[in-house]
Amino acid sequence: MSADAVVREHHIGMIVPSSNLTMETELPRMLRAREEVDPGDRFIFHSARARMQHVTPEQLRAMNAQAERAAAELADARPAVVATACLVAIMAQGPGYHCTAEDDITRALRAEGSDAPVVSSAGALLSGIGALGARKVAILTPYMKPLTKAVADYIEDAGVEVVDSLSLEVPDNLAVARLDPADLREHYRKLDLSNADALVLSACVQMPSLPSIQPVEDEVGIPVLSAATATTFRILSELGLEPRVPGAGKLLSGAIATPGEPTNAA
Repeated sequence: MSADAVVREHHIGMIVPSSNLTMETELPRMLRAREEVDPGDRFIFHSARARMQHVTPEQLRAMNAQAERAAAELADARPAVVATACLVAIMAQGPGYHCTAEDDITRALRAEGSDAPVVSSAGALLSGIGALGARKVAILTPYMKPLTKAVADYIEDAGVEVVDSLSLEVPDNLAVARLDPADLREHYRKLDLSNADALVLSACVQMPSLPSIQPVEDEVGIPVLSAATATTFRILSELGLEPRVPGAGKLLSGAIATPGEPTNAA
């Protein structure tokens, strides 16, 4: 890039659980990788936190109740887009709740003079699956089995069949963040992928997966995505930028249409 080239700065607001360590690691890592191949765009992150330590229905509901306060705080930074980043907190409330959550956060932002669009990791995962043209998926989660079932039911309500799922059953959210993403390269082998169009390697923005997305996709021969890669896809789409991140799976390869458009991928 020449010395006089214009660099566009994009401020990204994130609403994250107080115990989340991964959202603020994997998303910046993906967008830093994008900056290396397209230095004309630079990404700056601002976070607001909502208290949550254990992934239980009670703490998830309590965290959701803090989203509007967190959105109002982020509005002061005038972000270009706001992402709310606890997939299971939204999906555990019942099918379609991501629309309600996004609307509530949007209203809170507008009340503070911010016109930023809102992305939820729950809605992003659904639109990422849709952008890939997948109708059948297998999912891997760190959750206890009842919460994994809630996630599977949510995905199926959106018209996508969950052909198999695996629960790692880690209830402590900090412990989830400490899981080794390399282990996913073995965990996924416990899933039956024979009828799957895509594999959700981490249906949780707290469970690290980024280093394994591309290697597993190369092994299984079907698209591999995560809540984090899907959220990044939506963020870039909302910013009007090509959703392309090197080494992060087919969804972020640059070959996939933006959400809501027909896919042009093979």
